[in-house]
Amino acid sequence: MLVLALRSVRQRPGRFLATLLSAFLGAAIVMAFNSLHDTAGAPGVDAVSSETLRTAAGVVGGYGTLLVFFAVASALTVNVRQRAAELELLRCSGATPGQLKRMVVGEAVAVALVGTAAAVLPAVLGGRLLVELFQDTGQVARSVDHSFGAVALSSGVGVTLVASAGAALLAVRRVTRGRRTVRRRPVFAWAALAAGAVAASSTFAFSATDEMLMAFPAQGAILLSVGFALMAPKLLTGVLGRLALGGASGWLAVRNLRRRAGELSGILMALILFTAVSTATLTMQAVESDEVAASGTVKSVAAKNLETLNYTVVGIIVVFVCVMLVNSLYAATTYRGREFGQQRLAGATPGQVLGVVGVEGLVLTVVGLLFGTAAALAGIVPFTVVRSDAVLPGQLVGVWVAVAAVGAAATVGTSLFTARRVLRTPAVRAVGATA
Repeated sequence: MLVLALRSVRQRPGRFLATLLSAFLGAAIVMAFNSLHDTAGAPGVDAVSSETLRTAAGVVGGYGTLLVFFAVASALTVNVRQRAAELELLRCSGATPGQLKRMVVGEAVAVALVGTAAAVLPAVLGGRLLVELFQDTGQVARSVDHSFGAVALSSGVGVTLVASAGAALLAVRRVTRGRRTVRRRPVFAWAALAAGAVAASSTFAFSATDEMLMAFPAQGAILLSVGFALMAPKLLTGVLGRLALGGASGWLAVRNLRRRAGELSGILMALILFTAVSTATLTMQAVESDEVAASGTVKSVAAKNLETLNYTVVGIIVVFVCVMLVNSLYAATTYRGREFGQQRLAGATPGQVLGVVGVEGLVLTVVGLLFGTAAALAGIVPFTVVRSDAVLPGQLVGVWVAVAAVGAAATVGTSLFTARRVLRTPAVRAVGATA
């Protein structure tokens, strides 16, 4: 089966492009930040610089690991679902479920190895830029030179391979076992929601000047968004059950979304995580910066480190979410060429088909923003009450509008762009193609 996996990758490289891009970006980010561990451990590095570098590597490296798994899992889930007929044919030909798992995992590992190898040079350059960034802000001494060593390389290879293999295993299990694996999701979802609520509520136990004040509401918002993300199919189905859109495009869009709720869960998960983490982190950081400026105090090195990490984490999340959305939506929309061809042969115009796709993307965006904003507010409100005696900060509106614009542009824009490309294929040829 491993030989078959390698042949599958070689014969159809385009199918694995999304997975390759996710693995490449993930490995580059993980290795770039973990190279800060190598830099901090080099001879002659002072204690303050070493602590700054290790803190950045630990915090962002942890987020990077989680995002690598989500990105690769999203790409592989779409890939495996589109190959359901192929996998079923292999089973009918005598392949066991274990052999199918080894084939899919082997494909993912092979692609991950290529992506990791290609990411080494960008990771070296990225790590060097990070050190220069910390030096420009006065958090790391100018005498410190960037080092890319065993920690960075081993972490990049290990995290990317484990994430790819684990994501591939979960993806093929969902397809081969159906709903039986989905039943475990509510347990983890409710556990994440409970932990998030406790973390957000713990904010009231701190004072306004406590250095750890931002940590607990931020973690609470993240955990709540993870809980909502794990419940994405049920949340989407619940909203669609109460949604009534007028017109043929609206009715057909809601019907399509109900039928494909499970397939679209990865896209909705990315939107919820992106909205919650970006909105909560940027808003709380803006409130903190304004309060420090109003008090006339000078930011400490720890405060500068936290601010840099917050903006860096949000930047990484934005990049990863955009990659996840574009990859997943591109693959999912391209796979609907046969469906679009049938609609056109039934009398629908290309404009009407694009209208349906646009409404679907808009509904997904609204649902993702709704639950992502709810998770973000659960962290923002306690932090703002303790830090500034207000309930909703004035900075929230501007941040939320920017986050919503990026999410909507990535979701709706990718759907319409891909659908327009698919519609260039004549309807008869699209219907005649194999699904």
